[in-house]
Amino acid sequence: MKSLVAGIVLALGCSSNDGRTVLTVYSPHGKELLAHFEEQFEKANPTIDVQWVDMGSQEVLDRLRAESANPQADVWFGAPAEIFDRAASENLLEPYTPTWSASVDTAARDSRQRWYGTYLTPEVIAYNTQAIDSAQAPHDWDDVLDPKWKGRIVIRDPVASGSMRAIFAAQILRSIRETGKPDAGFEWLRRLDANTKEYVLNPTILYQKLGRQEGAITLYNMPDIATLQQRVGIPVGYIIPKSGTPLLVDGIAIVRGTKHPAEGKKYYEFVTTQGAMIDAARAFVRMPARTDVPRDSLPAIIAKAMAEIKPMPMDRALLAAHLDEWMTYWDANIRNRGRAK
Repeated sequence: MKSLVAGIVLALGCSSNDGRTVLTVYSPHGKELLAHFEEQFEKANPTIDVQWVDMGSQEVLDRLRAESANPQADVWFGAPAEIFDRAASENLLEPYTPTWSASVDTAARDSRQRWYGTYLTPEVIAYNTQAIDSAQAPHDWDDVLDPKWKGRIVIRDPVASGSMRAIFAAQILRSIRETGKPDAGFEWLRRLDANTKEYVLNPTILYQKLGRQEGAITLYNMPDIATLQQRVGIPVGYIIPKSGTPLLVDGIAIVRGTKHPAEGKKYYEFVTTQGAMIDAARAFVRMPARTDVPRDSLPAIIAKAMAEIKPMPMDRALLAAHLDEWMTYWDANIRNRGRAK
């Protein structure tokens, strides 16, 4: 797998063994989507060898910070806008205006062109359909706090995951909107922790545990959950919370200091064309951020989700200022304190 050899390639330099230019992409989008676009891009650009590294959104940011003096990546493909905002504020991204820049809402791009939105990603409640009937599954965020789910919830480690950080942040922001303070949000997270059996290191482990019914419920993003059964045969269903859900803007950016700016821009443009947006929607349930993608070209599952989603307010300025602080507090004061044994 190319993600496994990327580190070796980086150590060897800018050319692969066959003489092609190596283009390094950091992304949380998963091996299926990344391999899909790698194959298509390389067919269209035979002198470029795409090497992708699949990791969590926060892990990408941490890695770019560590490598800022000598950048190793060329393109960052995928992470919530809040994380891209922090990267932009830290001067880690190269301004670039894509050819389709007029086809996204202003809320789905950086005002200084340092990142642009690619997909809109809703967060959902997922469950093993062999363990829980759809009528009995939690239908809203507060439902997962019911004591009957104690020891039946398994969650992706939220410190490294953009999806989980968004879900946690949404509860804290709800508390601030309703009370002016984050306290009720942290109490929500304490009650969730009391029901949580385990926080797992990566999505693969999460899916395995959900499939083996080591956990019957999880909270995660809709595209990954919606394609889980077709990819690996895990019996899983999901529910878009009725009170509202974070609808994240997933972005793309050129890494500041890239050694291959021309190749990076080619990849950036390639994975964000109208055709690529439709392809990602049909194959990977990715909801396009571009407003010029014809609605009738999208699959029914996305049309249904668009009709059901009630976006929760996500104050990006507040998140940029405080989310790291909130996650540090959660990690030190809430994680595993009330966890089911």
